[in-house]
Amino acid sequence: MERRNFIKNAVASGVAMAGLGNVWSAAASEKMTTNEARFKLKYAPHLGTFAAHAGKDPIDNIKFIADQGFRAIFDNGLMKKPPELQEKIASELDRLGMDLGPFVLYADFSVKSFVLQDAEIKEMLKKKMEEALEVQKRTNVKTALVVPGRYDEKLHWDYQTANVIDNMRLCCDVVGDSGLELVMEPLNALTNHPGLFLTRMPQAKMICVAVDHPSCKIVNDIYHQQITEGNIIPNIDMSWDYISAFHIGDNPGRNEPTTGEINYKNIFKHIYHKGYDGVLCCEHGKSIPGKEGELAFIKAYREMDAFEI
Repeated sequence: MERRNFIKNAVASGVAMAGLGNVWSAAASEKMTTNEARFKLKYAPHLGTFAAHAGKDPIDNIKFIADQGFRAIFDNGLMKKPPELQEKIASELDRLGMDLGPFVLYADFSVKSFVLQDAEIKEMLKKKMEEALEVQKRTNVKTALVVPGRYDEKLHWDYQTANVIDNMRLCCDVVGDSGLELVMEPLNALTNHPGLFLTRMPQAKMICVAVDHPSCKIVNDIYHQQITEGNIIPNIDMSWDYISAFHIGDNPGRNEPTTGEINYKNIFKHIYHKGYDGVLCCEHGKSIPGKEGELAFIKAYREMDAFEI
């Protein structure tokens, strides 16, 4: 099916819900298949977000995402894809003038890693960084996500912090001046990830300051930080120099904006006026299944992007 017919057919077949008429009226449907209605910020759906409309093919998904006005995508599993597919994805994004958000480089939630001084762990981290550099060469991706793993109940917290700083510095030294940024992600320990070392924005900033390397950055996952500590906008400001990417998800439920308690319109407006031009990964589910949920996803971002500039 041609891309320009996806939304038209969805509306014509009665898939669009009540209230979407203002977004996809018959007169506006043609416009919605072009980049004329591009979003102010680079909200980045995952490649599988619109499978009900675009199918499973990654390139078809990228085209559909672009046609709805999005300016970026993200793919947590990019590193595991065949090299030829990585290159194909990068080529299509380049053709469409779109950005690629962080991919997951290292995120083992089950083991103690960065918190230890261990020769085998250091060797593993070096190899991971070298693999990341190969992905960067094929895709020109700018950011790779790192999770420092679990904390050690038998080791004083400050020693663990010192070890995380040392291991992050090692990783940054491997990527060197390649331009690849390693974004650490603080995750919540209350709902999703109990037992992890890195949970708070001030903690992440402190590690970045101590590592003192241009590749050491933070991905601010607003969903996780709402659960962990709230204070979203002040923490953005306090950590601004080290934030290289954002993750989005409302709370509770971890679905699209407007489904929970987070005031994303104000947050997006704040980020926009600070001059942010990076990627905001839509790392969340959909509150409604199927095509109807995909349309609701787009509608939510249209509403949140309608802030004054």
